[in-house]
Amino acid sequence: MQKRKLSFWQIWNMSFGFLGVQMGFALQNANASRILQIFGADVHELGWFWLVAPLTGLIVQPIVGHYSDRTWTRLGRRRPYFLTGALLASLGLVLMPNADMFTAFMPALWVGAGMLMIMDASFNVAMEPFRALVADMLPSDQRTLGFSIQTVLIGIGAVVGSWLPYALSNWFGVVNEATEGSVPTNLLLSFIIGAAVLVVSILVTVIGTKEYTPEELKAFSSEEDAEEESSSLLNIFSDFKKMPLTMRQLSGVQFFSWFALFGMWVFTTPAIAHHIYGLDVSDTHSDLYAKAGDWVGVIFGVYNGIAAIFAFFLPAIAYKIGRKMTHSVSLVIGGLGMISMYFMPDPNWLILSMVGVGVAWASILAMPYAILAGSIPAKKMGVYMGIFNFFIVIPQIINALIGGPIVKYLYGGNPIYAIVTSGVSLIIAAILVSRVKDVDDKIKA
Repeated sequence: MQKRKLSFWQIWNMSFGFLGVQMGFALQNANASRILQIFGADVHELGWFWLVAPLTGLIVQPIVGHYSDRTWTRLGRRRPYFLTGALLASLGLVLMPNADMFTAFMPALWVGAGMLMIMDASFNVAMEPFRALVADMLPSDQRTLGFSIQTVLIGIGAVVGSWLPYALSNWFGVVNEATEGSVPTNLLLSFIIGAAVLVVSILVTVIGTKEYTPEELKAFSSEEDAEEESSSLLNIFSDFKKMPLTMRQLSGVQFFSWFALFGMWVFTTPAIAHHIYGLDVSDTHSDLYAKAGDWVGVIFGVYNGIAAIFAFFLPAIAYKIGRKMTHSVSLVIGGLGMISMYFMPDPNWLILSMVGVGVAWASILAMPYAILAGSIPAKKMGVYMGIFNFFIVIPQIINALIGGPIVKYLYGGNPIYAIVTSGVSLIIAAILVSRVKDVDDKIKA
């Protein structure tokens, strides 16, 4: 029995919730460091505050994957999880920039860090089932298209989320300045709008997508996949030991890719403020720092916009040269884009750097999952997608632990070198792609 092919718009609606998830995620990535610095965090401590986020992902994603493989409700198999994640993430989005409201109970920095943890854990709950849903619903020859459409929606959501604070301030006159220790109004409003879009977009997918029943999915599985196993949560550990060869080979690629991305997300704002705008790394309250922070949102929107555009071409490129070569070349382009940030003479030139980053980001969000999906047993799609997240969060944890001390002691307090290191890391990831076996390569999709 074969899965039916879905139309473009069916795949689009199935992934539409990712637009809201990524809008919220982009608001977090572009502004969380800035907000934590406003609440009193030192630049060298930023990685430690971000540490909680990947730690929660390390725990949450495989558990969500395990139970979503075994869940069937009136809402289906995956939908209850990303709906719950969206609601919790929207709560974090509203409360994080308003953390100073709780200073009567605890310092705003603690509250802000706690909301960062809630947001990232909730984004993890929402994102993992979305990945598994594409693999559940699509036949092998539509998976590259499915993950590419997800990347398009991710890009659109991220562009809106990244540009929103700048747009509200520069196009609609919303105040982008605040008293010391408070978050500017344009950021506050951006996070509230992001929360609303997140909930609405998730509801579009929840209401508009019908999942295959457990009986149908069992019929799609091979006899080997259909063997009954214990449903114990402890199976996650045995599944980890038995992970497919392709997943093991992709682990190094993912490690260096996400080590690079985490470094970029954490250090871009202080790096640009210091290296391009000439500010001291401790100057977080000046008008110029606010301008630098808003511009980081703009250039992050650029790389996400490029990713959304490039994702449309990924299926055709992968068909011509293969998924592995597509991913490898994209990572090299992204690495060179990050390294070039060191050499750019003014803020406007950073847009060119972000074009390269956008190419890599599009491929990172699509190609590894398209390569991986063909090697995973259908009934374990959720848990293995969750385990695959280990190779996303572990490099972020390591970067969070060592990134700040490296900037402080090895790079003399200059965070721009953390961005250059990220570029080198992407190029290493590109080299490692060559050793990956793409099980579905013969399908050319």
